[in-house]
Amino acid sequence: IARFMRTSLLGVRFRLPLTVSLYPKVSYQYQQSRFFSQENDHHNILTHVDNKTNQPTMVDVSHKNPTVREAHARCFVQLPQKIRELFGDGEIKSSKGPVFATAIVAGTMAVKKTSDLIPFCHPLSIEKCKFNIQLLSDLPTRVQIDCVVSISGKTGVEMEALTGCNVAALTVYDMCKALSHDIVITNCHLVKKTGGKSDYKLPHE
Repeated sequence: IARFMRTSLLGVRFRLPLTVSLYPKVSYQYQQSRFFSQENDHHNILTHVDNKTNQPTMVDVSHKNPTVREAHARCFVQLPQKIRELFGDGEIKSSKGPVFATAIVAGTMAVKKTSDLIPFCHPLSIEKCKFNIQLLSDLPTRVQIDCVVSISGKTGVEMEALTGCNVAALTVYDMCKALSHDIVITNCHLVKKTGGKSDYKLPHE
């Protein structure tokens, strides 16, 4: 039922509706469950939300067949010029040691530990983990970090690749922060994935 209030404007009094309800009251939990749990529409499913209890859960992959899955993630680290000047022979040398080489080791360790960091990631036996870290020729103060992870399994490795990229970038920051804090980690994203229900490739990549 609409409620009304009396308002005066230029001496004219009229009745203005405050609220009009066109729909019956439905609990927020019910609306959320209906929106995210339509089993016949894969685009509206949050797979980490149980459609019966509406509670967070790990995805059950027991019924899936193993397939070859691969994910490629990328991020960037913007460096100030004073750090760029230390670059030589494909590496930045700092007081802590070689920056890129250390970042590759740290990123690889992070890939293997992803399930310890992200609550509902499955523990996986990683079969391939490859990093490429380079200064871009057209943007010489920008570091590009690529991480490719693959496995023969029942679940994808997107989170492993993204986690590896992020930790490698953080390691570059840690190795260089004694020289400057003007370091920006940016644009961590999935470039490509294959295997599972569908493939994905970032447009214009």
